[in-house]
Amino acid sequence: MKDKFARESTTVMNELVLPNDTNTFGNLMGGRLLYWMDICSAMAAQKHCNSPVVTVSVDNVSFKRSIRLGEVVTIEAKVTRAFNTSLEVRMEVFAQNLPLGTKEKSNEAYYTFVAVDILAKPQPIPKVVPETELEYKLFDEAMRRRELRLILGGKLDPNDATELKSLVSLFDHKG
Repeated sequence: MKDKFARESTTVMNELVLPNDTNTFGNLMGGRLLYWMDICSAMAAQKHCNSPVVTVSVDNVSFKRSIRLGEVVTIEAKVTRAFNTSLEVRMEVFAQNLPLGTKEKSNEAYYTFVAVDILAKPQPIPKVVPETELEYKLFDEAMRRRELRLILGGKLDPNDATELKSLVSLFDHKG
C-alpha cells in the first residue's frame, strides 16, 4: 500500500445559505453546518483511503461566528494522520459575503473516520506523508488527540496514553 501526501486529500466544498438552512434569527442552523462538514470531511477521507468511510467521532465544534442568510459557507478539509484503519480529518469553515468580498473563519473541527470494505469491515489504509510545517504539526498532535478520544470513549486506559503522559511530564518538569 502506497503512502499518500496530506495534500492529496484536500477537499473544498461551498454551500449558499438559503432560508431553509436558517433559524428564526436568519443564521445558519448548527446541525446543517455539521451535516455539511460531515460530507466534506468524508470526501477527504475517501480520497485518502480510496474506499468508503464511516464517521466514528466528531471533536468539539465551537461556533466562533454566526453564518448569515445569503453568505457562502466554504469548508476546507484535509487528512492530518492515518492510523491502521482510522484517520483524522481537520476542517476549517469560512463564511463569505460575496457582495462585500469578505471571508471570515467561523469554525474548526476534527472528524475521525474508519475505512470499510464492501462488508462494512474495517480495512487498512495508507499512511499520511506531511510536507509543510503546519502538516507536520497537525500530524504530530493527531496522536494526542487520538489518545484523548479513545480515553473519553472508554477504549484506552489513561495510564496507557503515552503521548498525553509525555505532554503532561513536560509541564511537570518546568517547575
